[in-house]
Amino acid sequence: MVPSRSYVSTLRAERAATTRRRILEAAATCFTENGYSGTSLADIAARAGVSPETVKNNGPKRELLLGAFEQAFAGTEGPAPVVDSDPAQEILAITDADAFLTATAAFVAAANARTSVLWIEFLAAANADALVAAALDDLLARRRADCLGVEAAVAALSFLSSPESHQQLVLEGGWDACDMGAN
Repeated sequence: MVPSRSYVSTLRAERAATTRRRILEAAATCFTENGYSGTSLADIAARAGVSPETVKNNGPKRELLLGAFEQAFAGTEGPAPVVDSDPAQEILAITDADAFLTATAAFVAAANARTSVLWIEFLAAANADALVAAALDDLLARRRADCLGVEAAVAALSFLSSPESHQQLVLEGGWDACDMGAN
């Protein structure tokens, strides 16, 4: 008996990754506009322009919430530390302290502007779903680890520029996003 050869298609993998990104973008929009409990997989499918079956194949709703948040915040989903991302590495390479802090504040402020409302939905979903709560705990542990991996000033800046701070200062307090370092 001849062993079967495995089939590998780079094009298929690229299309699947593109579809996954579209689904996560659609999920982020739906969760932000309708809330976690008010969003169905069919809503996400309609927004992404794919079938509900395609959305189901990309994970349960709770995994889409986590992936959507990770992608919106860091540009990619998954457990990789944010400090390992290309934008973070570019910032860490800055040697001038003022430029470093300005770039860090701009990066975090822009990420939080993209995710602060989604973060609210993540917290609400965690209150109602133990598996979402576990994903949130994991995400927070990764955030703490990211902060421990860089200088104390960056850790403090990360804390001050959290999604909760963005919500309080920009969404509720009326600060201009430019006041937070975003342009």
